Amino acid sequence: MQKIFLPLVAIFISCSAFAQNTFKAIIQDSTTEEKLLGVTAIIQNTSTGGSSDGNGNLIISNIPNGNHNFIISYLGYQSKLITVTFPLKDSAKSVLIPLVSKEKELNTVVISSTRSSRTIANTPTRVETIDLEEIDEKNNMRPANVSMMLHESTGIQVQQTSATSGSASIRIQGLDGKYTQLLKDGYPNFGNFASGLSLLEIPPLDLKQVEVIKGPSSTLYGGGAIAGVVNFISKTPQQKSEYSFILNQSNVGQTNIGAFASQRKNKIGYTLLALVNKQKAYDVDKDDFTELPKSFDFTLHPKLFFYPNNKTTLMIGNAFTQGDRLGGDINVINGKADNQHTYFEENKTLRNTTTIELERQFKNKNHFTARTSFTYFNRAINLSNYQFKGSNSNSFTDLAYVHNFKKQTLIIGGNFIYDNFSQQDSTVYQKKNFTTNTAGIYAQHTWDISEKIKLESGLRTDVVNYFNQHYSKTESFVLPRISALFKRSKKLSSRIGGGLGYKAPSIFTEQTESFQYQNLIALNHVTAEKSIGSTLDINYKTSIGANWFCSLNQLFFYTNINNATILQMNNAKQYFFANTNQPVISQGFETNAKIVFKEDVKLFAGYTYTYAIAKYLSPNQFLPLLPKSKLNLALVYEKEKNFKLGLEAYFSDQQFLSNGWKTSSFWEFGAMAEKTFGKISLFINFENFTNVRQSSYKRVVNEPHNNPTFDEIWTHTEGFVVNGGIKIKL
Repeated sequence: MQKIFLPLVAIFISCSAFAQNTFKAIIQDSTTEEKLLGVTAIIQNTSTGGSSDGNGNLIISNIPNGNHNFIISYLGYQSKLITVTFPLKDSAKSVLIPLVSKEKELNTVVISSTRSSRTIANTPTRVETIDLEEIDEKNNMRPANVSMMLHESTGIQVQQTSATSGSASIRIQGLDGKYTQLLKDGYPNFGNFASGLSLLEIPPLDLKQVEVIKGPSSTLYGGGAIAGVVNFISKTPQQKSEYSFILNQSNVGQTNIGAFASQRKNKIGYTLLALVNKQKAYDVDKDDFTELPKSFDFTLHPKLFFYPNNKTTLMIGNAFTQGDRLGGDINVINGKADNQHTYFEENKTLRNTTTIELERQFKNKNHFTARTSFTYFNRAINLSNYQFKGSNSNSFTDLAYVHNFKKQTLIIGGNFIYDNFSQQDSTVYQKKNFTTNTAGIYAQHTWDISEKIKLESGLRTDVVNYFNQHYSKTESFVLPRISALFKRSKKLSSRIGGGLGYKAPSIFTEQTESFQYQNLIALNHVTAEKSIGSTLDINYKTSIGANWFCSLNQLFFYTNINNATILQMNNAKQYFFANTNQPVISQGFETNAKIVFKEDVKLFAGYTYTYAIAKYLSPNQFLPLLPKSKLNLALVYEKEKNFKLGLEAYFSDQQFLSNGWKTSSFWEFGAMAEKTFGKISLFINFENFTNVRQSSYKRVVNEPHNNPTFDEIWTHTEGFVVNGGIKIKL
């Protein structure tokens, strides 16, 4: 028996040894054919695997006969599943496996703000995007508006302009908010009288993307785009329906209830946004004055889309927002006013925007777009001893044609903007009425000189007429702009650009908003401001081994504004605007770094250095309320469709106040968590949990109690905030 058994065992062992196979492969980038180091390959449902060397060679041994599924994965690339049958016909030959970079997914995102229908990777103009995932995260923190989303972006500062009403503006690269053009789907309906509250009236629930262009952007958008453009892009209906709901509650008395729905069926589609925000009066430091006003606002924004054929789209939309914000002495708000408790500040607003847009597609992605909008904004500011009421009417019409050649894209178009502010309840001479008419034509040319060099040039000509009861002025502007993209390798690229800009006169600035336009004289013989600016950035990205990916972006910026309008005071202690021949200069740099580990752990770091001065100031020429250094840090750990954890830290350097005093530097910290159960998500957010607030350094409100003055706002006023809620996505 032993003589039979031993030979059988020997035969079995030799057969098993013969059945062990070796798999050889070469892993490379599908586009550049660059060999990839550290690519992981594992046989499905086993622990057998290996990784590629510096030449992209991958070898896995001891594979039994049969069909086997190999999972090929590499950070920054799409995973791949291949099936191989063993034994191989030619075991000595290596299999070539190309991997597709995940950037290809990003390349399907069209950058709307440049109007060229190009991907972000092939756009010479530097565009920063806030994607849907990040919008969704910031929606958890502040569902009422987009202020949190922009506050935590490198190089952008959300500046609070009122201690009691919470009004705010957006500064880019240190410049006043009036130099930033706010757009919603390309429509400029948020300026002038509405500017102080516009940021608080844009909810994030219906947004799919936010695009930020820093530096001069006047070719397509005209006046007001000196510092940059922020374009909020709304979702559009898809064949698959979308229904989203959010309920949020915070410890400072804020309640948010919102819903968004969209769907396309055959030739008709729709989107619908509805949001209600309620805030209780909140006095964190118990000084009798609110850090957060009592408020209630409501937004309803339906859009209808018609698709008569596969080349034509017609959109008709109407956005309605109504708000009431009451801040000041909390005793007055609670109905307990007396001789000492009399001060309040109330803002009642109504905004209605109607938009119509027609797009016609042609061959080769050529298309014609006609769009128009009309916005009516009414605002009443009521104080205990003062009232300011007015309405702003704005109409915008734009016609543009985009033609794509083999390696070139040409955009030609023109637009007309009418903007009128009319003050109510005032004498004719005192009224601050002002009307601006702007007619412009523009052209932009993008040329793919080669795979590595892309050039974009633009030219705009505007004729602007503005007038009130005191004077009338017509000015013409020729605004050239140029930018270039250099792709030095797959890992290294850079962009450079520059251009001219202008800003028509307006009484609505951060300074005048802070004192509710009291004792302010109407504009008289003030002319437009003019600017020249440029940006340069360098971008590097690479993978380190199989699990690590990092990217680094370095941006340098420079802007010079001439003929700036500055606020002055006459002998009667009245404020008025005048032009100065001394420039405003902002220059500095931004550094952004991103490190990803196994696609689950992400670290973001952003640093901004801003050196901004106004030559007309004396003796201290630094722009007030602007930290020279800002640092943003964020660490996120996420399992997709499961949970998300985040920790954030922000540092702000010392700031000069208008009186020359210097503030303290400060850190602020935040944390968030979200857990998903199918279509339901629960979230909680801890904002500023170290309770940094301005009243901890010095009281913001100055006596007398019944007629107070307020310090400039340079950090948080409300302190620590915790909020949480539930989201449902169907």
